[in-house]
Amino acid sequence: MKRRLILLLPLALFLVLAVFFYQGLSLNPFQRDSALMAETFPAFELTTLEDPSRTVDESLLQGEVTLVNVWGEWCPTCKQEMPQLLELAERGVRLVGVDYKDTREKGLGFLAEFGNPFEVNIFDPDGDLGFDLGVYGAPETFLVDADGVIRYHHTGYIKPQDVTEVILPEVEKWRE
Repeated sequence: MKRRLILLLPLALFLVLAVFFYQGLSLNPFQRDSALMAETFPAFELTTLEDPSRTVDESLLQGEVTLVNVWGEWCPTCKQEMPQLLELAERGVRLVGVDYKDTREKGLGFLAEFGNPFEVNIFDPDGDLGFDLGVYGAPETFLVDADGVIRYHHTGYIKPQDVTEVILPEVEKWRE
């Protein structure tokens, strides 16, 4: 009896681990909440992409609902997302970009090629602001209310249907 139990123990352990790993594989890493949800946007002081002599800080995000989009020239899905961001800007949504882990020249070239929907582009070459936001890849988008509080986090690129089904309703909810 003891010998049979010893033989079944590895099988039972294997089955428990198999169920655990199977559940983990079914999770979508793009559907995660930001640890900063309902928290004030992190403090920062960085230059703008377009003007290295102009410094901006978190006060930039006060007074108006703003979408903060983390992007980089090196990011292929950022290129796919750009038409949706241009559409949001045309619809009156205020956008601020964070050029994440990029060079100034490449970031400016990206905007020249794909368009610039951003009111301001924060230049984050070392990824410090991205780190403070908990970004693990671009693009990521944060909706910041008029008080500078993060209210929504969109991981991955904004698809065309996300503009009307997700982003615009979230913007309107926090404008009220």
